[in-house]
Amino acid sequence: MAKIKVVTDSSVQLTPEEIDKYNITVVPLTITIDGQTYTDGVDISREEFVKKMDESKELPKTSQPSIGVFEKVFRELTEDGSQVVGIFLARSLSGTIEAARQAADLIGKSDQISLVDSELTDRAEAYQVLAAAKDAQEGKSLEEILAHIEKLKQNQKLRMIVVNLDNLIKGGRLGPVAGKIATLLNIRIELHMPDGNLDVAKKGRGKKFSKNFDKRILKYVEEHKHELKEVSISYVDTLEDMQALGEKIKEINPDIKVLIRVTSPIIATHAGSGAYAVFYTTEDY
Repeated sequence: MAKIKVVTDSSVQLTPEEIDKYNITVVPLTITIDGQTYTDGVDISREEFVKKMDESKELPKTSQPSIGVFEKVFRELTEDGSQVVGIFLARSLSGTIEAARQAADLIGKSDQISLVDSELTDRAEAYQVLAAAKDAQEGKSLEEILAHIEKLKQNQKLRMIVVNLDNLIKGGRLGPVAGKIATLLNIRIELHMPDGNLDVAKKGRGKKFSKNFDKRILKYVEEHKHELKEVSISYVDTLEDMQALGEKIKEINPDIKVLIRVTSPIIATHAGSGAYAVFYTTEDY
């Protein structure tokens, strides 16, 4: 039976220990800030990126890995006859999976490489990656691994709150008129990703909206406290607030795994200062 190897991109929310334990290959995106280009996770950390983003005069630019980078990775991983499962952030957010697909075709290895659109990002993407990698270590077949990923997709929820729309406006995600009005009214928005597409779930004003967002999260946890396996909180620059939210979740059920980590540059760039996302699942990877 051919060995199966797992590849993902650097928008994923994985701990260094998880990457090492499950032998996961992470292909980095690149980030340009004030004319200086960095490789995500290689020559700039997530914390360093957020600091530079907050100090930058212009909105940073994130770029998907090049086709050439994917070609090199895929050649190395398949040269021993192994199969590859590549799980990437939603195509609605990035062209990363398409670059991977083109690379697989160019090197003539598309029969050895299976590509999956996670339809999400961050920890939700990570959960699919971990499931695939764990299954691969246990010797499960490619068909079993792909079926497991699809099952996880049905039991994942990801919610994000954006409290400062400046980056969304600068990045062109909101029209100039809508952006101006939103800024004047101190509008905050809650985002979700049904079927892999970013959408506004709710909108409101000021800190009250953020408090209500947290209340909805805690209510959901309370209602599903015996089924939830993990709640993950990914943030841009509000660690203390996120730790407090995590403590409230643990008070509801200490057995729920709670992971709190700074988010990736691609999410921070578009979501902006103060944003954070909460992921929860009822499935074990």
